[in-house]
Amino acid sequence: MTVEDLSRLQFAFTAMFHYIFPPFSIGMGLLLVIFESMYYFTRKKVYEVITRFWIKVFAANFSVGVATGIVLEFEFGTNWATYSRFVGDVFGSPLAAEGIFAFFLESGFLAVLLFGWNKVKPGFHLFATAMVALGSVLSGFWIIVANSWQQTPVAYELVQDSNGFMRAVITDFWQMVFNPSSMSRFSHAIVGAYVQGAFLVLSVSAYFLLKEKHLEFAKRSFVIALVVASIASLLQPLIGHESAHVAYEHQPAKMAAFEGLYETQKNAPMYLFGYVDEETETTKGIAVPGALSFLLDWDTDYEVKGLDQFPKEEHPPVNSVFQSYHLMVALGMFFIGITLLALFLWWRKKLFDQRWLLKIFVAAVVLPVIANQAGWYSAERGRQPWLVYGLLKTEDGISKAVSAPEVYTSLILFGLVYMLLLFSWLYVLNKEIKHGPESHSEMETDYRERHEQFDSFNKSLK
Repeated sequence: MTVEDLSRLQFAFTAMFHYIFPPFSIGMGLLLVIFESMYYFTRKKVYEVITRFWIKVFAANFSVGVATGIVLEFEFGTNWATYSRFVGDVFGSPLAAEGIFAFFLESGFLAVLLFGWNKVKPGFHLFATAMVALGSVLSGFWIIVANSWQQTPVAYELVQDSNGFMRAVITDFWQMVFNPSSMSRFSHAIVGAYVQGAFLVLSVSAYFLLKEKHLEFAKRSFVIALVVASIASLLQPLIGHESAHVAYEHQPAKMAAFEGLYETQKNAPMYLFGYVDEETETTKGIAVPGALSFLLDWDTDYEVKGLDQFPKEEHPPVNSVFQSYHLMVALGMFFIGITLLALFLWWRKKLFDQRWLLKIFVAAVVLPVIANQAGWYSAERGRQPWLVYGLLKTEDGISKAVSAPEVYTSLILFGLVYMLLLFSWLYVLNKEIKHGPESHSEMETDYRERHEQFDSFNKSLK
């Protein structure tokens, strides 16, 4: 494999592994705010138990997410130096804003969230929880702003530095931030994160219900997460529709790849599923005639650009993009169906008697992860061969000084370290789930032990 192939494989592996964790953190952040608000306003002990249990799960996920994300920024310099030189003046601003306004916010209040339950007033602890949740959302916002500029670059000018290298320089910061695709892609990603976080709570709660353990905890956790998952799942197609409009307007080749559309045509079909033969440039499967034209312009006679409007060397890998995009959409429809069914059964007071449905929810925790990964893959592979759309091709962005053996070796080492992190994360989650939520006596013991440790520490200072 070439340096380019290995560098792309390494970045894809590290980015996709990292992307398992931020959606969990963002989704659980919202649920922690809801759980703790329920406790704050009702003072019911069950909501304290719920909040404190999910704080532990959040902490385990947050720590692994931070550790795996740091690697990506180093890869920009080691494997993609030419790309970094080209976009450094643009990327510097949103990445710095992410550090200052997002990471500092969530990490600053994280200690209060994790260790301040018996040290600060309930209102301040709730505020700290909200700040951590807000920080995780803001972190996602600035990262997506940087990535979206690659998809739809605006507010820049190309300048040549003293060494003869071309680089992009920002001409309008806020126009760069609110580039044509940033808000639709941000909304799509955040709502997907809410689905993923909610399904983790649904899975664990369903597990407790099946085991007939911690029933009050499980039922209340399940219902709240179910409402969040239902709302987020219903919002996702609407936001996705807007995102598709933006993609077609600014990246029509990507949109054509999403639907396997080679020929520019009116009454363009939308495939429910199928297969793209890239050699014969044909797509076979079950399609709804005119649906793509209608969704893009509310008119079945609307002419949709196909891949025949673009040089072959600028075509993305069509079948893999087509399959990942349709997998994301199919899973999105599944989330709507299963959450609405569960809500209906809950309204009929029959939900917790349906063991078959609870078993599905236990296993379904992996499906939002797959959906988010498939959506990210579709967006990134769909803009190929461009690294910065229309400005810099992927093959031109790699480092000139790195060799294939070096990238191969680092890829193996990253794989080993990341597998260790994955097993550690799963071990901690499994341990917390098997232990279950704390009982009232355990919380009282924890309260006394923490105060004894705090008093001992104060005495040692004196």
